[in-house]
Amino acid sequence: MEPTNLIPAVSCSGVTKAYGSGDTRTVALRGVDLEVRQGELLMLVGPSGCGKTTLISVMAGILDQDAGQCSLFGQDMKRLTPAQRTAFRGRRIGFVFQAFNLVPTLTVADNISLPLLINGSPRRQARERSIACLAEVGLAGREDAMPSELSGGQQQRVAIARALVHEPDLVVCDEPTSALDHTTGLAVMDMLKNLVVRGGRSLVIVTHDSRIFHYADTMAHMDDGRIESVRPGAATGEHS
Repeated sequence: MEPTNLIPAVSCSGVTKAYGSGDTRTVALRGVDLEVRQGELLMLVGPSGCGKTTLISVMAGILDQDAGQCSLFGQDMKRLTPAQRTAFRGRRIGFVFQAFNLVPTLTVADNISLPLLINGSPRRQARERSIACLAEVGLAGREDAMPSELSGGQQQRVAIARALVHEPDLVVCDEPTSALDHTTGLAVMDMLKNLVVRGGRSLVIVTHDSRIFHYADTMAHMDDGRIESVRPGAATGEHS
C-alpha cells in the first residue's frame, strides 16, 4: 500500500555511536545513513556485533547517538527531554524481543495491557483491548493463562499483541523468530506482515534468520558499524 504521508518513518543521517573511552572505547556505529519508509518491512541483517541492535536502539530513542541525526516521523528524538521521549515511544513505537520479555507473574491479558496502562488507559478498557488483540493473533480464550503455560510460539504471539495493542506507527523487532522452529517462525512472520505492514505501519526487523528474508520489502546489510548496502527485498513485488 502507498503511504499517505511521505515523511519517512525513520530517517538516520551520519549517525555515530561509541561506548567507553580510551583503550576500552568501542565504535558501534560509523556514520550510518538509513531510511525506513512508512508502510514497509525493512530487515536489518549482518554479522553479530556489527551494530544492528545499537542502531535500532538509536532509532527508537533508547540510546542517544554521538553525532548525526535520527528522526521518527519527522521528530528528532535527541531534541526531546527524557520524559517526552518516553511518552513518544509509548504512543508511536512497539517492541518485539527475541526472549519475549513477558512478565511471568502476570496473565497473558495483563502482559498485553501494559503499554496501555503505562499510557494512562483505564484498566477495564485496557483489558478489553488486550483481549481483542489476543484474538487477532489467534489466541482467543487464553487471556487468563500464565506465560509458562504457553509454547514458545504462543508466547511470541502474546509479545506481538503487546507490541500492537496501543496501535503504534512503528514496530521494532529484535530476532523475533530465532528461538522458534521453522514452521512457527513462518507463522509468526505471516502474522506480523498482516497485522503491521498491511495495516499501514512500518516494521524494522533485526535478524540472522535467512528463512524469513523473503518477507522483506527492503534489505539493509550492515557490517562494522556501517550500512553496506540497501536493496529491494523479495516482497517488494507484492506491492507493485
